[in-house]
Amino acid sequence: MTAAPLLSIEDLSLSFGSHRAVKHLSFNIARGETVALVGESGSGKSATALAIMRLIEREGGAIAGGRIVLDGTPPLDLAALTDRQMRQVRGNRVAMIFQEPMTALNPVLTLGDQVSEVLRLHQGMDRVAARAAALAAFDRVRIPDAARRLNQFAHELSGGLRQRVMIAAALACRPDLLIADEPTTALDVTTQAEILALIRDLQAETGMSVLFITHDMGVVANLADRVVVLARGETQEEGPVHDIFARPQAAYTRTLMAATPKLGSGAPAAIKAAPVVLDVKNLSVRFGVRHGVLRSARAAFHAVTGVSLTIGRGETLGLVGESGCGKSTLARAILRLVEPAEGRIHLMGQEVTGLSQRSLRPLRCHAQIVAQDPFASLNPRLPVHQLITEPALIHGQIAPGKTHELALELLAKVELGADALDRYPHQFSGGQRQRLSIARALSARPALIIADEAVSALDVSVARQITDLMARLQAEDGVSFLFISHDIAVVERVSHRIAVMFGGQIVETGTTDRVLSNPTHAYTRHLLSAVPVPDPAKRDRFAPRTTAQIARPTLLLPNGQQPHRMVMAEIAPGHFSAVQNETHLAFAAALSAGVPGTQAEADHATKGSAPNGIKALKQKEAIV
Repeated sequence: MTAAPLLSIEDLSLSFGSHRAVKHLSFNIARGETVALVGESGSGKSATALAIMRLIEREGGAIAGGRIVLDGTPPLDLAALTDRQMRQVRGNRVAMIFQEPMTALNPVLTLGDQVSEVLRLHQGMDRVAARAAALAAFDRVRIPDAARRLNQFAHELSGGLRQRVMIAAALACRPDLLIADEPTTALDVTTQAEILALIRDLQAETGMSVLFITHDMGVVANLADRVVVLARGETQEEGPVHDIFARPQAAYTRTLMAATPKLGSGAPAAIKAAPVVLDVKNLSVRFGVRHGVLRSARAAFHAVTGVSLTIGRGETLGLVGESGCGKSTLARAILRLVEPAEGRIHLMGQEVTGLSQRSLRPLRCHAQIVAQDPFASLNPRLPVHQLITEPALIHGQIAPGKTHELALELLAKVELGADALDRYPHQFSGGQRQRLSIARALSARPALIIADEAVSALDVSVARQITDLMARLQAEDGVSFLFISHDIAVVERVSHRIAVMFGGQIVETGTTDRVLSNPTHAYTRHLLSAVPVPDPAKRDRFAPRTTAQIARPTLLLPNGQQPHRMVMAEIAPGHFSAVQNETHLAFAAALSAGVPGTQAEADHATKGSAPNGIKALKQKEAIV
C-alpha cells in the first residue's frame, strides 16, 4: 500500500482581485522528499507558498478553489481552517523561510528572543526552557559562537548567518514540512552552497519534507527530488528531477534551461591593445569605526586595500567575490561616491582622485552606473522621457528642445517602444526597468558603465536578455563595462577578463578562460567549487570546511595599523595570482599551465608564511 503524501495540493486556484494568479494547480509532496517549484517572476510560486501557510489573505489574495491537504489523524484541509486552527499548524507542522531575512527578522529584538518566542508560542515552554532550546536550534544550524549570537541583533550578522537564524527559527519546533521561498537568491555562491548543504543535512537528520521555490535551475539540480514547473499560474511540467533535466517536454522548460548560465560555456576572446579607459593604481578605502563600551576606541575598517586595475575601450572586466569582499565599495570609489584613502584613479587619461566635486562634475559623464535595483535607483516621479535624458541635459550634451528625439533613440537602443515615453517606472517589469537604467546611463555617452549586480535580481531569461543587450551595445558603441556579480557563470559569458576579490584585495586576475579553467589561488578554486551545476547527474555536496582552510584577513584594525598586502606575481602571460612564497609561486605556475596533481600542494603553500624571498624579477605589479 502506498503511503499518503505529506502534503497534497488539489486543483488549487488563487486570485488577487480579478487577477487569477494560480489556476488548477495539483501536486504532492511525500515525506522526506524535496520538491522544487520552479518558474519566473509572476508564475505563482510565492502565491502558492503563501496559500499553504494561509498568509495569502494578508497579502490581498484569496483561495478561489481547491484543497490543500496536510496528512495527519485526521488529515487537515488547510484551505478550510480558521485563523485560530492555522496557528496550531504554522511553525509546528509547516514552517517557512523567506528570501530576505532582514525583512522577516525583527530589528529591535535579539535573535535569541525571536527564536525563543516561536518555542514559547508553539511549544508552551517557559523562558528558561525556550532559551535553552533556542541555543540548541542555533547549534543545529551550525551558527558559530551560538551563545553569543543569541544576544545579537539581525543587523550585526552577515547575510548567510541571518539566513541560518531564519532556518533555526523555522525548524525550532521540528516541522514536517519546510517551505523555502528563494532563500539563497540574495546570497553569494559560497554562502548559497553552505545554506543548501545545511538544508540537505537537516533534512537527512529530521526526515522533514521541503518545498523549495526558486528560479535557479542549478539549485534545482543540486537539491530537488522532483520538479514542478510553473508559468503564468499553470503547471507546465512535473516529474523526477533527472527526467526533467534529461528530457524536458514543455517548451517553457526548455526555454528556461537554455537561458540558465552554465559555467564552462565559454567567454569572449580577450581584447588586445585597446586604448585605456580606466586606470586604477593602489586604491584603498577605509571607514572610521568607534567601538568599545564607551565607543571611545578608534579603528578603521579596510574595505579595499591596494587594488590596481585597467579597463580598455570596448572591454568588459568581470569582478567576482563573496558578499562583503569590497566589490561595490571599489565601484563607488572609482566613481568618487566614496573617497579613497590612497591611490590614483585615471578616467579617460585624466586623474580624478584629487579633484573637487565641482571640478569632477564635467568628467562624470565618462562613467555611469547601472544599479542592482532599478526600482530604487529610478526617480518614480519622472516620466521615462525625462528620466532617461536627464544625464545628457545635466552635462549640457543636448538642448532642452531635443530631448524627445534623444529619448526615442535611447529607447530604440534598449529595445523598448515609443509607447514607453510617457509612462513611469512602476508601470514596467523588472527587466524593462533595468533596460531604462541602461538607457539612462547611455544618455551621457559614457566610455565606461559600471554594472553592479545589474542582473542578479532578474529571472534567468530576462538576465540573459540584459547581458545580450550589453554585449550588443558594446559592439555598436565601444562602451566598456566593469561587470560586478556573484554569479560566476554570468560573468564568464560577458567578460573578456576577470578579477577575483577577497578580503578587500584582488587575489587572482587574467583572461576569463584562463582564470576559470586553471584557477591558481585557493579562494578562486573555492569560489568555483561552490557554483551549482545545472545537471542532477553531477550533484556535488559542497563542503563548507574549504572556507576554513583559507586564511581570512582581519579588516577591522586599530588606527594606523595596515592589513597585510598580498604580493601578486605573473604566473603565466597576463595571469596574476597572489602568492605567499617561492614554493607557492611554483605550484601556482604549474596549476596555471594545467599540470595535474599540484592543487593540494598549492593549497598547502597558500597557508604558509608571509611573502618571503620571491625574487624581484618574478614580481610584477598586478594591473588587472
